[in-house]
Amino acid sequence: MRLLVIEDDEPLRSLLARGLSEDGHVVDTLEDGREAAAYLTAAGYDAVILDLNLPYEDGLSVLRRLREAREATPILVLTARDATADVVAGLNAGADDYLRKPFAFDELEARLRSLARRPPTLLADVLRAGDLVFDRTTRHTRRGTRDIALTAKEGIFLEVLMSNPGRIVTRRVLEDRLWDRGTDRESNVLDVYARRLRNKLAVGGEPQVLQTVRGLGFRLAVGARGDAE
Repeated sequence: MRLLVIEDDEPLRSLLARGLSEDGHVVDTLEDGREAAAYLTAAGYDAVILDLNLPYEDGLSVLRRLREAREATPILVLTARDATADVVAGLNAGADDYLRKPFAFDELEARLRSLARRPPTLLADVLRAGDLVFDRTTRHTRRGTRDIALTAKEGIFLEVLMSNPGRIVTRRVLEDRLWDRGTDRESNVLDVYARRLRNKLAVGGEPQVLQTVRGLGFRLAVGARGDAE
């Protein structure tokens, strides 16, 4: 399975990454939830392991935000909180399962396998941002009444941005989605795709919706004009 671990405690994060990798999983890690949505859209994870006690935004808030965005990836919550009310709050926020710390790796593995067998139920087939429409199934793209022909990689680029409207998607997230890790590529290739996509999305005086956030990545900002500094 491909797994995303969101855990701020570095020793535990490293332990999870090492143990799950040794069991044959592909593991990515984050120390907080700020980029969780972008990572999930970009990489197609089989499950997420989410700690509740995170900096910047607590795990429950991250969980609610992902579910409100119709992110269907199974999420297993790790919690050191013993109160039943905390567990219930996590499940009500959209968690698929929970595991209290400390835990045994065998139990974690069993729960992950169970989650991975569950079919996703929340994925939206059609993404919309203002007058921009992208169909995940047919890959058909439209702005207003105008059809837009995209290459496969341009479509992937746009899909990631439209799944995170208004949020900055980092270059790393986009690169991981567009190319296999370890693939050699020129450093400016992502900018080439962004320029081509920008030219297709806004023609004839239409407001530009694809922004470059210098030093960080890209953002879909419906109604915005030009690049963000």
